[in-house]
Amino acid sequence: MPHNYFMQRCLQLATKGRGKVAPNPMVGCVIVCNNEIIGEGYHAQYGMAHAEVNAIQSVVDKTLLPQSTVYVSLEPCSHYGKTPPCADLLISHKVKQVVVGCVDPHAKVAGMGIAKLRAAQIEVITGVLEKECEALNKRFFTFHHLIRPYVILKWAETKNEFMAGQQKQISGAIAQTLLHQWRTEEMAFMVGANTLLMDNPALNVRHVEGNPPIRIAVDSLLKSEGMDLKFYDNAQSTIVLNTIKNAKHGLIEFVKLESTSPQHLLNAMYERNIQSVVIEGGPSLLSSFIDENIWDELRVIHSKATVFETGLKSPKHTGKLVLQEDLDTDVLTIYQPL
Repeated sequence: MPHNYFMQRCLQLATKGRGKVAPNPMVGCVIVCNNEIIGEGYHAQYGMAHAEVNAIQSVVDKTLLPQSTVYVSLEPCSHYGKTPPCADLLISHKVKQVVVGCVDPHAKVAGMGIAKLRAAQIEVITGVLEKECEALNKRFFTFHHLIRPYVILKWAETKNEFMAGQQKQISGAIAQTLLHQWRTEEMAFMVGANTLLMDNPALNVRHVEGNPPIRIAVDSLLKSEGMDLKFYDNAQSTIVLNTIKNAKHGLIEFVKLESTSPQHLLNAMYERNIQSVVIEGGPSLLSSFIDENIWDELRVIHSKATVFETGLKSPKHTGKLVLQEDLDTDVLTIYQPL
């Protein structure tokens, strides 16, 4: 069978780690002997065994490994982190061949895993479904190539394009469930001070199962500090980016910045190894990222029926439409930068 077939299976396996492995990448691994899969694995949880380890453990007859080809969606690691190097593991089992989807952009790997395998006389083939493998971990690649988190802008808007203005929910049940699913898939969710004070969002996970994101508020002058807000319930990791003080109270961290410009916000997140962030609002915070063209994806939930007479209008953008999906009472549109 062609290499693409087994690499596609690696990608399918890798997605099972979505929302559980960050800041590590999602990785899948398949072990093949005589065109038959004899082992499979994926990275299931941050800090736990990598895909290659789980795949080798699943092989019943390990005497077949020296005759086998190992397919892995991302280059095997070559350094000691929370787990030993996967390249060393493959070498110790004397596998015949390794087929790699894409090179790991992390500075501690970046081709060194492949080099280590070749130095041990193991044949390595690279670039199989490379674009698909990179796309799977676009957050990880953005973080290491652009030195910032993957930025998702998100808002819900009425039929007449207001995103705030009345104490009334804009989007329907399906869209709300989808939003909470997104919260389990991204590392952080961010709002501005006005949204914090006006909407009192919890930014937690309901309706679905999964880990809650890191909550981030941009509150330059700490207008929200001391207020009885859900954001300050100490129930999950919470960061308040401001220009006044550094402090920590339980799970709440106050981080003092030179300014709350988009670049300073991204720098603070990068320093904390936050690889993806969803910016939920308000319009001024969202517009600041649009104006500086620092974003990777825009998700707009457009209500088919809800109308506000007054309020805050949605930001303007010039993104390229890449997906449109009906959500019963709403329409989801996803854009990418031009």
